[in-house]
Amino acid sequence: MQLSAEHEQFRQTVRSFVDKEINPHIEEWERAGLMPLRDLFTKAAKLGLLGLEYDSAYGGQGGDDPAFTMILSEELGRAHHGSFPMAFGVQAQMATPSLHQYGTAELKQTYLLPAMEGTAVSAVAVTEPDAGSDVAALRTRAVRDGDDWVISGSKMYITNSLQADWICVLARTSTEGGYKGMSQIIVPAPTTGLTIRKLDKLGMRASDTGLLTFEGVRVPVSNTVGEIGRGFQQQMTQFVIERMWAVYGTVGSAQLMIERTKEYAQQRTVFGGSLMSKQYLQFELAELAADVDMLRVYNLACVEKLRLGQDITREATIGKLKCGRLARAVADWAIQIHGGIGYMEETWTARALRDTRLASIGGGADEVMLQVLARIDGFQ
Repeated sequence: MQLSAEHEQFRQTVRSFVDKEINPHIEEWERAGLMPLRDLFTKAAKLGLLGLEYDSAYGGQGGDDPAFTMILSEELGRAHHGSFPMAFGVQAQMATPSLHQYGTAELKQTYLLPAMEGTAVSAVAVTEPDAGSDVAALRTRAVRDGDDWVISGSKMYITNSLQADWICVLARTSTEGGYKGMSQIIVPAPTTGLTIRKLDKLGMRASDTGLLTFEGVRVPVSNTVGEIGRGFQQQMTQFVIERMWAVYGTVGSAQLMIERTKEYAQQRTVFGGSLMSKQYLQFELAELAADVDMLRVYNLACVEKLRLGQDITREATIGKLKCGRLARAVADWAIQIHGGIGYMEETWTARALRDTRLASIGGGADEVMLQVLARIDGFQ
């Protein structure tokens, strides 16, 4: 598919937002371990960046072209850290898709609308201390008591949770084990019985991440998203959207890393010539650039399938696997080419290496993607 002039105009809008509202403040946010998400999301909403494919009745843009979502993620990926693209992705593509697709009008009015206006921060809570990629092993339980759910358990590595106004929690709502008997429940925050402890991470340091403990947290049963007992299935659909956000964004972030590394190599003099004059380095960067371009074309193919209403579970699985490995390879080469200065915290390469490492873990580890792909392709 070909991108239109309207697509490219939108790209410039997003790039300008990143250049003006994100990049100048990154060092400050990295030191603080926090970003002013409500302020940033409000600014993004005013530019029409939130809810691109969501109903306009609930703050969305009412669009039906997934290419704009691809461009948005790609351009946010050009931010000089990974924290904001991830936090924004949670708001727009991870915590809210199920609510938009399955939620009641009342739930969407109460929770989705302010999230799409940027005045409320959202989070999604699936992972637990003993249940990461193995979602079927989760233990957090919601027991019905009249018209309320009473939630007890723990959730781990929850992005945006320190600032969240509400959290989409996946919990067991029946005694059925495995993939059965789970539900997605909107939990307002703060609320009685919910405690959140900030976690100290290797990378994505400007993005707040929490350990959540639920001790008899009461929320109305009406806060259930979609059908009771269908939470796992709904979450799997949400995961596909989340994974594509990561795949789209890798094109932007990897391209930027290559551009910045090329610029350094052209300026750096070694052995009587520029570092960029070394053929081995030229070949390595050329191959990485080729891999990025292949991912870009792959993303366009996924967008076309989405336009046709086709299932892209397999494509999202492949993309998630490959984008994580590509991001890591580009970041590692960026440090190698920069040499000693690339190993210094004052250079962008150190943060890039830390931030990109999460791509092969979060949203489904590489090994899980291979397991899913093996099952889809009949190798199991």
